[in-house]
Amino acid sequence: MRALGEISVTDKISAYSTAEPIAPVKGSNGGGVVTGKSQSEASAANASSGQSGDTLTLTNSARSLQKIEEAVAKAPVVDTGKVAAVRQAISSGTYQIDAGRIADKILNFERGLK
Repeated sequence: MRALGEISVTDKISAYSTAEPIAPVKGSNGGGVVTGKSQSEASAANASSGQSGDTLTLTNSARSLQKIEEAVAKAPVVDTGKVAAVRQAISSGTYQIDAGRIADKILNFERGLK
């Protein structure tokens, strides 16, 4: 089980196992993590500041995972009141299903995957 905030990377990077959790790189540069910079930019920044240390360059897959994680974190929580109302309507037999609306939503979802 992973701790909250940890993610795993689907691409194999530098012969490390993909099952290993991702943690910030700690080095002589104060434990900073370099994101969105190429290695040459990060090296140039360290050279100009007189620091040498570890750098981390994220792959496109890792950046995508970060964006997905942020989007999920911003997603609204479940509205328990609405869930209870729908359960009650289903139990009482008053819940109305609009098959056309459901079909439209499924089609729009499928189109979005392309």
